Amino acid sequence: MPAAARVDPKSYFSPQEWAPLARRSAWIGPALVAHGWAVILAAGAMAVVWPITIPLAIAIIGARQLGLAILMHDAAHGALHPDLKVNDWVGNHLTTGDLMAYRPYHLGHHKYAQQAEDPDLGLSAPFPITRTSLRRKIARDLTGRTYYKLKWSGLVARIRDRKPGEPLWPILKDAVLRRKRFFAGMVVTVALTAPFGLWWVWPVLWLVPQATWLPMITRLRNIAEHACVGKDEPDPLRHARSTHANLLERAFLAPYWVNYHCEHHMFMHVPCYHLPRAQRMLKAKGVFPQMLSAPSYLEVLRLASSKPERVAAVAA
Repeated sequence: MPAAARVDPKSYFSPQEWAPLARRSAWIGPALVAHGWAVILAAGAMAVVWPITIPLAIAIIGARQLGLAILMHDAAHGALHPDLKVNDWVGNHLTTGDLMAYRPYHLGHHKYAQQAEDPDLGLSAPFPITRTSLRRKIARDLTGRTYYKLKWSGLVARIRDRKPGEPLWPILKDAVLRRKRFFAGMVVTVALTAPFGLWWVWPVLWLVPQATWLPMITRLRNIAEHACVGKDEPDPLRHARSTHANLLERAFLAPYWVNYHCEHHMFMHVPCYHLPRAQRMLKAKGVFPQMLSAPSYLEVLRLASSKPERVAAVAA
């Protein structure tokens, strides 16, 4: 299968215009990572001082967990820092993902975007779906069922299906090693907070956002980016969708300019903080109307859930 068509920046920008867009800052990327953790700590402190704000803190923290994953995604493109060693260290150790495992997978997504070999094609292939189906998916996300299925159901199945007499410890040891960052964070956080009577901080203010709000907004982000985009789409300006995000959406759903996804697919090594400028320049050049975009996340969700219920019932 041939790779997806690519965009040549020279088709739209002069060298003088392109250079600032492609430039990687030595401080902005790390500062954004620090910002993500600072927001998480501030939201956690708010919840400790005013427990009534715990639901709000869960949404804020879940959004910044996604934000840190987005910054790890930038590191996968070498866009978080001009020094690749620093880029990889920050992306692998100060965000919430495994950069080295993620990078080859994600670059495969860019190479074959919306083509048969795109490893993310399954995320967009089912759409459009019915509103009932979308509501069920969101309910599974917010109740932790999606998180359990993706993160823990395999381990439970291994434990349940082990042969008679097979020891449990090797399975648990392997699970801990595979999730060492998760368990290390748990141990360190509980050790620091438990002496102050705050043992509940890690499960309530880290695990609950990770298991509920994060899966839901990850799903909504995936829908906005690629749902209802044609398989084998030949136009590189329509491999992904950019979605306008208001202030609340940027805070709770689309942090760190992740909504500029068409621009990201067009110029995948441009740092996330330059994507708004790239969009403004493309608008000025009259290119933006040719790109796939949406005026709001609500509009994308309407499109993605536009399959009639009666058709779904007949098909079932």
